[in-house]
Amino acid sequence: MPYKQFDRGKLRIRALKERQNKIVIERDCVLPGTVRALTGEQLGKVQEAAARVRQARRAGRSVILAFGAHTIKNGLAPVLIKLMEDGWLTHLATNGAGIIHDWEFAFQGQSGEDVRHYVAEGQFGIWEETGRYLNLALIAGAYEGLGYGESVGALIQNERLLIPAADELQRVARDALASDLEHAAAAADFLAAVKHFELPPGPLVLKHPFKQFSVQAAAYREKIPFTGHPMFGHDIIYSHPLSQGAAIGRTAQRDFLSFAESVNNLEGGVYLSIGSAVMSPMIFEKAFAMAQNLHCQKGQPIKNHYIFVVDLNPSHWDWNKQGEPAEDNPAYYLRYCKTFSRMGGELRYLSADNRDFLLALERELGGQR
Repeated sequence: MPYKQFDRGKLRIRALKERQNKIVIERDCVLPGTVRALTGEQLGKVQEAAARVRQARRAGRSVILAFGAHTIKNGLAPVLIKLMEDGWLTHLATNGAGIIHDWEFAFQGQSGEDVRHYVAEGQFGIWEETGRYLNLALIAGAYEGLGYGESVGALIQNERLLIPAADELQRVARDALASDLEHAAAAADFLAAVKHFELPPGPLVLKHPFKQFSVQAAAYREKIPFTGHPMFGHDIIYSHPLSQGAAIGRTAQRDFLSFAESVNNLEGGVYLSIGSAVMSPMIFEKAFAMAQNLHCQKGQPIKNHYIFVVDLNPSHWDWNKQGEPAEDNPAYYLRYCKTFSRMGGELRYLSADNRDFLLALERELGGQR
């Protein structure tokens, strides 16, 4: 017998404009060229990372930047966009919260609710526009064959979603049963949303007045993969009744496979993991294992890759010289160091603010490649 489930239809969902936010992107954004101090040793590591990025791009290899949501919340979109536009990055990846903050900045120019305050009111994360439009973007993206980040990037950049008529979706679902079961299922899921929420057919126009601050939109314009790697229950969009597990799963799986394809080109490449304690190391080790499987079949394992990890926590363990610490050593539980130390290649760790690192990296790379 199935477990009893929470009824999201009973939630009181308030308009996003009623929410007070901590971050205003026009005020709090960090512009390229901003000077922030790093010590000599820290700067030396950044210079090494920049040299490896240049080398990888000259060789046509992947330069992947994976980052936590605070990279977006800290206003670093202009720096990330410049790194993309200058040709230094071949792939960006973030978690579900990074997707959400980026969209909210593009849509209303603000993000970052006071969690303690809104939990006490029973209102944390339960906002109409964020839940409705991001879930609709994923449902539409799943139907159109897009990934998680690409679905949201397309919404921001194009400022519209196309809602098919119910009879069209029913026809597509029926006809695709003979040749494309996944598309048939995505059409049926879209049909269920259209009928249940009485969505009118046609273009849904949605302005994003601050989309110049959207990393997802910039990646969509530049045709650079921007992949989202969510976990069920981690993000506020799951509170909304429009949230549909099948659409999230389809788009997120496409993004993981896109991420794995970029990792497959990591021989001679660079992986930058910035402020992501769990998502980045977890998806990387699985993607790397898949890519290594293919390379070992050809007798050409991936060996010459460079992994650069940045986080605020200090690490006094030398993972390159000392190997892996014992389980009774607290350093063993720094997931982002432990996991990446097992992935071969060269590992560098820098304890620094993500703003300091990315600004210094952009400055060291010095414009278009």
